[in-house]
Amino acid sequence: MFRRRLSLVLILLAATVVLQGVAAVFALHEAERQVVRGRIASDIHQGFVQLLATKQRLRSWVTQHKIGAGGDPDERTALLRKMQKTLADLVALANAAEAAGLGSADASEHPARIDALRVLGQSVETLGSAVGQLSTLPPDAPVRQGWDALSELFDRAEGQDLRELISRSIAREAAAMQRERTAADVTLARIGTLWIGMALVLALLALGATLYFARALRRPIDALVAGAQRLRQGHLEHRVPLDGHDEFSDVARSMNAMAEALEKHGQRESRQRHQLEEQVRERTGALQDANVALQRTDVRRRQLLADISHELRTPTTAIRGEAEVTLRGPDRPAAEYREALQRIVDTSRQLGSVIDDLLAMARSDMESLSLAREPVDLADPLREALYQASALAGGNYITIKCAPIERGILVVKGDAQRLAQLFLLLLDNAVRYSHRGGRVYVDWALSADQPGMVEVAVTDQGIGIPKDELPQVFDRHFRGSAARLHRAAGSGLGLPIARTLAAAHEGSVELQSPASNDPRPGTRAVLRLPLIQGGGQAA
Repeated sequence: MFRRRLSLVLILLAATVVLQGVAAVFALHEAERQVVRGRIASDIHQGFVQLLATKQRLRSWVTQHKIGAGGDPDERTALLRKMQKTLADLVALANAAEAAGLGSADASEHPARIDALRVLGQSVETLGSAVGQLSTLPPDAPVRQGWDALSELFDRAEGQDLRELISRSIAREAAAMQRERTAADVTLARIGTLWIGMALVLALLALGATLYFARALRRPIDALVAGAQRLRQGHLEHRVPLDGHDEFSDVARSMNAMAEALEKHGQRESRQRHQLEEQVRERTGALQDANVALQRTDVRRRQLLADISHELRTPTTAIRGEAEVTLRGPDRPAAEYREALQRIVDTSRQLGSVIDDLLAMARSDMESLSLAREPVDLADPLREALYQASALAGGNYITIKCAPIERGILVVKGDAQRLAQLFLLLLDNAVRYSHRGGRVYVDWALSADQPGMVEVAVTDQGIGIPKDELPQVFDRHFRGSAARLHRAAGSGLGLPIARTLAAAHEGSVELQSPASNDPRPGTRAVLRLPLIQGGGQAA
């Protein structure tokens, strides 16, 4: 209801504004037309006055020249040109006056103006020719003769008196100018009256609409505001007392329905809050139990790592002590055993570093491994790891085949000892889970997907890894079902340590099983490391 009324009032106001705009455009056009006509009439009148004045100046010049009292020829030429230009301007103004409807009430006005301009134009041409041939009177010539000739030249043309012709033209144009000024005043008065009337109508319409809607909207708006304040204060039982059929009543019914829904929702929320508090208490107890269990698991994990470190440290110390005694023993030929015993000592020291890493894992600080970052030729740590892995491989009659790597081709930035440990972990894993008499292949290639990376792959023909267990092989202490059946001993730490060492060198380790389309399962471990220099072709 209010929407229709408001739309009707707005349409009425818009129509009034549009009508006022149309009237304004019309008034502006009419005023502009009157101004143009008045300006043309004024310019024509001024042109005739100027023509008369210029003609009088030329007449004075001719008189002076005739009696020998002087007269500059340049001045004569300038005056003639000025008269010709004035006549040309008057002709153009006469045409503009006809186009603008100047003198449309008097049909004889425009023809009389054109005829006068024609006669004056002919007179100026004749006058120009005559003045150009004018000579000074002889001293003994009668003055009356010169004056009559001069008057005939300036005052007569085509049998008409030019003075009377110009006077009539000036009077006619003055009357036209006055007429147009009066018409412009009348038009401006009408425009002012129209504008005032339209403004009064628009103001009355706006005032009436304002008073009507102010009275009609006060009561429903007050009721809605009061209802909203009551609901904001939390009185959800309050209802807005509007039962009509207008838009405000629709809003009131929506607010009442919302208040009712909120009231029911509040009651339901209260019940659910009590239930949720009970569930939170139950879940809190369960989380506390789970936290205790996790703490016990963590204690067991730390104990396991400490036990592994302890078990490894004792044989390492024994091996190192035996090697040192052998190297110092006088009964053995030094040239025969010194090289072998030196490698035993080096291996012992590396094993001590592994123990330190295990202790670091027990302290959950694997990422803090110290690395001596310097350019390292991968051929050196790989050769050292191959030599150490060959002893374990020989015991199981397993052959390790490695593609040759020339020195200087693959250079990375890292720790040579840690890289050797990383290669040894991958080789050890491949050997331990290969079948007796099997083969392990080591090859390398420049990465096609990641430029600037080298891929070193260790491939075995062993037991393989089930597809569903591949995502877990890098989890600490995880050992697959096939691995536990093939080799009961093991802590499940080799691959997690390998991944951590690779990440410390900004690389990665990935396992693929089966390694190829070969019917035997096998596993392929791919180590990717960034190169700082290098080239060549994949082996």
